[in-house]
Amino acid sequence: MGDAMRRIRVMIVDDVSIVRRLVSNALGADPDIEVVGSAANGREALEKIPLVKPDLVILDYEMPEMDGMETLKEIRKRPNGPKVIFFSSYTRQGAKVSLDALWQGADDYATKVTADNLAAATLCVQSELLPKIKALCESMTGSRSDAAAPSPVVSPAAAATPMMAAGPGVHRAEILAIGASTGGPRALAAVIEALPADFPIPVVVVQHMPPLFTRSLADRIASRSALRCAEGVDGALVEPGTVWIAPGNWHMTVQRDGTDTRLRLSSDPPENSCRPSVDPLFRSVAEVYGAGALGVILTGMGQDGLLGVRRLHERQGRIVVQDEATSVVWGMPGAVARAGLAHRIVPLHELAGEILKHVSAAGRRRATVA
Repeated sequence: MGDAMRRIRVMIVDDVSIVRRLVSNALGADPDIEVVGSAANGREALEKIPLVKPDLVILDYEMPEMDGMETLKEIRKRPNGPKVIFFSSYTRQGAKVSLDALWQGADDYATKVTADNLAAATLCVQSELLPKIKALCESMTGSRSDAAAPSPVVSPAAAATPMMAAGPGVHRAEILAIGASTGGPRALAAVIEALPADFPIPVVVVQHMPPLFTRSLADRIASRSALRCAEGVDGALVEPGTVWIAPGNWHMTVQRDGTDTRLRLSSDPPENSCRPSVDPLFRSVAEVYGAGALGVILTGMGQDGLLGVRRLHERQGRIVVQDEATSVVWGMPGAVARAGLAHRIVPLHELAGEILKHVSAAGRRRATVA
């Protein structure tokens, strides 16, 4: 088998033998995956990684001798190390640990699931891990991916000179809507933390995460940002200087309420296999704010947000996407760029500056029906 067609090499690190065997069998059943090794603790994993050369490591947290966090730190010290998916429990502590791992350099996280029988457990592992593994590793194995897709069709504004802070025809945003998935927590934090305390417009966010995890993310960003940041609450007022993050397992939208705009949460069916989904949020922002909306799509797999962005574009809102080089996975932003809907394609470290070009005191005006 030629290198262009080689399988993704995966290593499993977990102190429980039955978990190692379950994950190995579940992943090994996929023709694109080759499980090249396993280890019962971090120290053993670090010894084996140079020998088996995995593309990606599934890394448990609680292990004897060397836990997952210490192992992750050591992996990140090595040049050209493997991708890492952190494997933690679906609990409040697990959510905190997963976010800590993302901040220490993990590429993604997965939650351990419980099932009644082996077949169900295998399906759970496959559905939780396989899409993440393939999204993170497609480009390195030569298979067709978002990273390897044809060059994007960029709208003229995306390649133009950056918009000036003042002057005729400059877009003035009245709300900032952000969508993100894989790699999104760190990217989102980088953007929000770079915004000033007097940021004059509200921010609404969908980050693909389960319950508990979104609360931990909001708390973490709040502790590091000059802006108020919290999980979305049904009926909450959408006001300047506040960041609302959609809670896990709930769609979040905005809705007019007299002269105010408020959040609405719903348990409507998932869209793009996601709840929360970016599309409902962006559609609602387009309807309420029209040309006063600024949409930003950060790193993430899949194409959630594309339809919402299209609606926002139709209503004369502006769209900025994170570039491929700084994205963990260029799925969501790449889909928008290839559709020709991005007004700007910007590296992560320039996104906050790009956003600030679109805001002014005018952003304090309440949303008007477009």
